[in-house]
Amino acid sequence: MKEEKPYLRHLSSSGDLVTTYEETRAGFVALALEKNRRATPAIEQARALKSVASHAKTPTMLTRISGIEAALLTAAGISDKAVKHLQHKDKQDAIKGLIENFLEPAGSAFVEELVFRFLITRGDTLGGSMRNIGGVLAQQKLTRTLIATLSVAGLSYEWRRSRSKTWHKKSGKDEDFEPCLRELSWSVNGKDRTLIYNLTVPIVKNNIDLCLLDCSPKNLEESYKKPECYIALGELKGGIDPAGADEHWKTARTSLSRIMEVFTSKNLSPSLFFIGAAIAKKMALEIWDQLESNSLSNAANLTNSNQVSSLCYWLCNE
Repeated sequence: MKEEKPYLRHLSSSGDLVTTYEETRAGFVALALEKNRRATPAIEQARALKSVASHAKTPTMLTRISGIEAALLTAAGISDKAVKHLQHKDKQDAIKGLIENFLEPAGSAFVEELVFRFLITRGDTLGGSMRNIGGVLAQQKLTRTLIATLSVAGLSYEWRRSRSKTWHKKSGKDEDFEPCLRELSWSVNGKDRTLIYNLTVPIVKNNIDLCLLDCSPKNLEESYKKPECYIALGELKGGIDPAGADEHWKTARTSLSRIMEVFTSKNLSPSLFFIGAAIAKKMALEIWDQLESNSLSNAANLTNSNQVSSLCYWLCNE
């Protein structure tokens, strides 16, 4: 009996891949809540700065208050990253420029001016960290579903943080590592499997969002260099904005085509898959065509929990 294609377990047509209005709206709300959560520390810092700075009767007196130099530099427009490259004199000049050019002209409202300028720089830093928040949340959701799938199947697993050499066993507090997990490993039907996020695959020479390898943690360092160890490779696009959907798919399609070309040249054919949050109708038709032609082995809309669960079940049993 011919085995059913894995994507048919959760898709019956290209229309199933299209992101609905309700899912788009929920995605934007989730991003807004995350932005507010991440902004909270900056708001609290601004409040603390205002409280301490209010003791200064003039802008110049701010330099005499111990413990706020870092905040003054931030208000001067110096980021945390940039400040590491400045010498003491450079920092003093930056603070002096802040006082003379912006705080003194503000008169009695200099404390408010200080706080506003502090928040502008903090906001810019927050904006930078938020640009890839869709990708971060997407990875967390996929990780959560993979772990749930393994747990339901009664399979043990190990995981490792980014830049860490230590593997951790399955525990009762696995939700704590979702934001920092980079590798997840398990065994099923006598086969060792390790999933890696954001790996530069040597044979492809590009960073791939998701790579499933036929190996255990102990031989991962050797295995990821061997093309024959790759079981599946996929692209994960977590951006929810419909305006960017086509661009995300274009990037993913190019990456997947490159993967297929390189592995085919070695007479290898790992499974390829795509997971996206914002999938428009035209884009869904292209994905469906690639599924039908076997260019893609699987695909799912990230906003649809059933589709993600089905794809994770497939990955866990590949």
